[in-house]
Amino acid sequence: MTALTDPPVAKDVALARLSFGDLAEILRAGWRDFRRAPQYGLFFSGVYVVSGLALWALGAGLFTWTLSFTLGFPLVAPFLAVGLYEVSRRIEAGAELSFPGVLGIVWRERTRQIPWAGAVIVIYFLFWSFFAHMLFALIMGPSALMGPPDDLATYLTGAGLRMLAVEAAFGAAFALLLFAMTAISLPMLLDREVDFVTAMRLSIRATRENFAVMLVWAALIAGLTFLALLPWFLGLFVVLPVLGHASWHLYRRVLPV
Repeated sequence: MTALTDPPVAKDVALARLSFGDLAEILRAGWRDFRRAPQYGLFFSGVYVVSGLALWALGAGLFTWTLSFTLGFPLVAPFLAVGLYEVSRRIEAGAELSFPGVLGIVWRERTRQIPWAGAVIVIYFLFWSFFAHMLFALIMGPSALMGPPDDLATYLTGAGLRMLAVEAAFGAAFALLLFAMTAISLPMLLDREVDFVTAMRLSIRATRENFAVMLVWAALIAGLTFLALLPWFLGLFVVLPVLGHASWHLYRRVLPV
C-alpha cells in the first residue's frame, strides 16, 4: 500500500486550467469511487439524510422554516464531505480502506484547519440568514420582523413574488461566493499542510481562473442536490457521495501533485 502524506502548498502555486470535458471526467471518477466503496458513501450520506429529515421535522409544516432549512442544508454539505474526500484519496493512493482508518482521519481533522473553515461557513450562513431577514422586512414591511408568514399564498402576491426574486438574486450571489471559497479549499485542507485562509484564497483564485467551468459545476451541484432532496432526501444516498468523490477529483485536477 502507498503511504499517505500531506504535501505542502505555496501561495503562488500554479493552478491548472479546466475544460468542460473535465466535468464529465470528474463525475465519472466520482461514480467509480462510489461503486468501488459504496458502504462509505451510504454511511456518510446517511448522516446527511437523517439530519435533513430531522430539520424537516423541526419545520413541522411551517413553510418558511422548511424553505430555510431546505435551502440552508446543502450549504454545509461540503464540510461534512471530509470522509468522502478521504475515501477517494485512499483509493487514488492505493491505501487501505477501512472504517477505523477513514473515521480516524475525520476525527484527526478536528485539531487541524477544517474546523476553522467550518466556522467561516457557519458565520457566513448566519450572516446570510440575518441579511435575508432584513431583505424580507424591507420588501414585505416592518411587521415581518415579528415573524414571516407561514402560508404559501403570501408569497404569491406582488410583494411576495418581488421578495422571492430579490432574495433569489442575493442568495445566488452569496452561494456563489461560498462555493468559490470552499470548492477547492476543503479537500485541500484534508490533503495538504496549508492554513484555511490560504486554501480559501487559492479556491477563489481557481474559481476566478476557471469561471465558466466552475459556474457550470456549481449549477450541477445545485441542480443535482435539489433533485435529490425531492424524494424525502433519499436521492442524497447516491448524489452526495458521487458529488463528494467528484469534488476530490476536481481538486486534484486543479492542483495536481
